[in-house]
Amino acid sequence: MVLMNSFTLTPSLQENTANMDRLFENVDILIKREFENQHDSSIKFCLFCCDGVVNGDAINEYIIAPLMRGIISAKGEALLSEVSARFLTVGEVEESQSSEDVIKAVTYGDTIIFAEGCATALIINSKGFALRSSSEPEGEKVLAGPREGFTEGIMTNLSMLRRRIRSDELKLQFMTIGCKTNTSICICYMDDIVNKSILEELTNRLKTIKQDGILDSNYITEYISESSAMGFYSTGSTERPDIVAAKLLEGRIAIMVDGTPSVLTVPYIFIENFQSNEDYYLKSGYASFSRILRILGFILTITVPALYVAAVTHHQEILPTKLMIDFAAERLNVPLPAAVEAFIMLLMFDILRETGVRMPSYVGQAMSVVGALVIGQAAVSAKLVAAPMIIVVAFTGITNLLVPKLSTAALAARYAFLLLASCFGLLGLAAGISLLVTHILSLKSFGVPQMMPMENLCPQDMKDLFIRAPWPRMTTRLSPISQNKVRAVKVHK
Repeated sequence: MVLMNSFTLTPSLQENTANMDRLFENVDILIKREFENQHDSSIKFCLFCCDGVVNGDAINEYIIAPLMRGIISAKGEALLSEVSARFLTVGEVEESQSSEDVIKAVTYGDTIIFAEGCATALIINSKGFALRSSSEPEGEKVLAGPREGFTEGIMTNLSMLRRRIRSDELKLQFMTIGCKTNTSICICYMDDIVNKSILEELTNRLKTIKQDGILDSNYITEYISESSAMGFYSTGSTERPDIVAAKLLEGRIAIMVDGTPSVLTVPYIFIENFQSNEDYYLKSGYASFSRILRILGFILTITVPALYVAAVTHHQEILPTKLMIDFAAERLNVPLPAAVEAFIMLLMFDILRETGVRMPSYVGQAMSVVGALVIGQAAVSAKLVAAPMIIVVAFTGITNLLVPKLSTAALAARYAFLLLASCFGLLGLAAGISLLVTHILSLKSFGVPQMMPMENLCPQDMKDLFIRAPWPRMTTRLSPISQNKVRAVKVHK
């Protein structure tokens, strides 16, 4: 990627500084500082940095002061090499002949030093961003386990990950994407566990991204993930470092994006939609029960409205006589058909839910609950909808909360099933379920079938599928994802 406004570095300090002034014209946060060595006035320097993203005290103490007061013997092309080796007391210094590197560095919090007689520049790490402190992610709160979450700083996030995996097998590879933003991303993986073909495929997909700006991990998701008509994900996303560490140890690859706390993980299998990091911090029995509830919750949230409409519209005979009479009595004065009633109430519930999310937290929760109660009760009192429909919609909304990772897919499937059940009854619902199962079986993530554990029902693979077996019994990883299938776990006999 070539920057449109790049220039050629020359031995003339005046030309280099003039080019920087031209490129950063009207950029008032750019700081320019010209100075010379007090022992030899012919040794001249010019420093550039951006205010607000650098550590000013470190620049004054560890860069400017040593260059002004030190006795420098070298001149010409060797000047910056001696300065870097003998005078700069900072952790990271790089000498570069590329103006593209200089422009990227100075806008990212590094300090640039030009010297008279040198056709190169020193890039000095002086970053001093203002970042929020680490806190537990709002959407991934747990009862047990770590309370730490990623922040918007990629180096801070990498330090959290490195603290959890202290192994030389943890590899961290940086890339820059985004023609205008030059966003740094980091590919993280365990070298002895990862499937190298998946890693190569990921790298190739990332290299094909041509976008002006990458501001969040979702930008990358839409480029590298396989499409799904129903909205199923083929990449994972989390803000918790403990989850990322666990995924890496399973053979997955993590993609960190500078500027966002959301970290992507690939490949992504379907059962991960129902897994929670809490499953591995609590007893296996309770974790297994919770996972089964989530699976059941997804099934119920997409089928209950369709089942209700099919029963009261096409198949009253499947209901117990007393229940059928009660439903008929409730619907006696309702003007709308059950199908239209269901669509309107589900749409109203989704509007309230979306409004609650967009409002401030202290208002949104109250608005969602009070709005649903008031509107539902008013609709029943006005005989616009039947009371059983309110129960169905409320139950659907509650079960939807069990599987937040599948909210998009559940929304699409719920309305599709409701439409089929309204037109064709249980036959339409059965056809819809068959199509959904077929679609799920066809899903892939970086060439790995998302339902791969069910294709060959290996006992070891089943131990972290519908249930979570105790740790001593889970001795292998999923083979299509990792090249090293055996865990380094002591098995108790």
